Amino acid sequence: MSDTPAAIPTNASAAHAPQLVERENVRAGVNARLQNILVEQREFLRSLGDDTDLLIDAWDTLVSGGKRLRAAFAYWGFRAAEALDAQNPDGSSPHAQELLNVGAALELFQAAALFHDDVMDRSDSRRGKPTAHKTFEALHIQDGYVGDADNYGTSVAILLGDLSLVASETEFRKAVAGFPAENRVRALEYFDAMRSVVTVGQFLDIHAQVAPWDQDLDAAQKRAFNVIRTKTSSYSVTYPILIGAALAGATEETIGLLTKFALPVGIAYQLIDDLLGAFGDAETTGKPTGDDLREGKRTVLVIEALKRLDDQDADFVRSSLGRHDLSDSDVSLLLKLIDESGAAARTRQMVEEHAAEGLGFLAQADLNTEGKAMLTALAQYALKRDF
Repeated sequence: MSDTPAAIPTNASAAHAPQLVERENVRAGVNARLQNILVEQREFLRSLGDDTDLLIDAWDTLVSGGKRLRAAFAYWGFRAAEALDAQNPDGSSPHAQELLNVGAALELFQAAALFHDDVMDRSDSRRGKPTAHKTFEALHIQDGYVGDADNYGTSVAILLGDLSLVASETEFRKAVAGFPAENRVRALEYFDAMRSVVTVGQFLDIHAQVAPWDQDLDAAQKRAFNVIRTKTSSYSVTYPILIGAALAGATEETIGLLTKFALPVGIAYQLIDDLLGAFGDAETTGKPTGDDLREGKRTVLVIEALKRLDDQDADFVRSSLGRHDLSDSDVSLLLKLIDESGAAARTRQMVEEHAAEGLGFLAQADLNTEGKAMLTALAQYALKRDF
């Protein structure tokens, strides 16, 4: 494939994020398509009832946020595997718009997952704004609706997730319609598998939070990693890349190496999210510091801490997890115990180990130089987010 080096950053810090997701108009193009979809949805929903503007407004609020990394991984998964002789004379892809539409479909799926996830986690905020169920609960109280405000908010958020899920399916199947049949079928198989795997991953996550604690912390950590593989890595990194590569007609060998690249990178991505969920600044993460502790997340970070703490401190951590009434001082003490145990440092070490593993497999793949460089840079950015 191409031997021409591409001018792409090799140390993709947060400062490089806009350039990475905006290269070849990915972010702007996906945003534009999402807005067009919501305009179409608003017109359709209005034909069903005037009150449906409330749904679109809340949907728009959630869809408008996000880094568009999933869309970028899909786009550059395609561009990396795309045959050079299939490109336009200027090096661009004739399928650019369809790929942006695929990215929009992935972002709609992400929105659906977040609507549902926030309900299950009982989260109050998302990206610095009230979550959908909290927004509609507040509307119920503010406007003097009858009945249970909490149930109203929860019900509307679930329906919003369903709407976004349906729209994602519609958009994806339209977006891939013009690709060769074999490539389209493979991409659809990945898309369908992604949704099933993530759903099961969400179950494994909530099940892990309620399972009784036992003394086998190695088994608990194994379950935590399995949650990451199924819930986060699969739809944040692995399947977006594989969908893009499949649409480009990538060989089985290339698909295999991309899978081996994407899975550990996705795991590292979630390990950083675990660190951010505990120690991250609220203005950066959009969620209160320590929110994962109040939600009872049995993360690799927490389990690593339990392995290192004495019995008294470990019991305090176990009994505190999942308590939504934890005070700020309680959260500070928990974070202090976790950090001083060495768990945070070990988790950061795991991030580096998984990143090195994944990038090693990417280096072996027979891909376009520019596309490989972009996948490398996107992975580096995803794993270098600021705390």
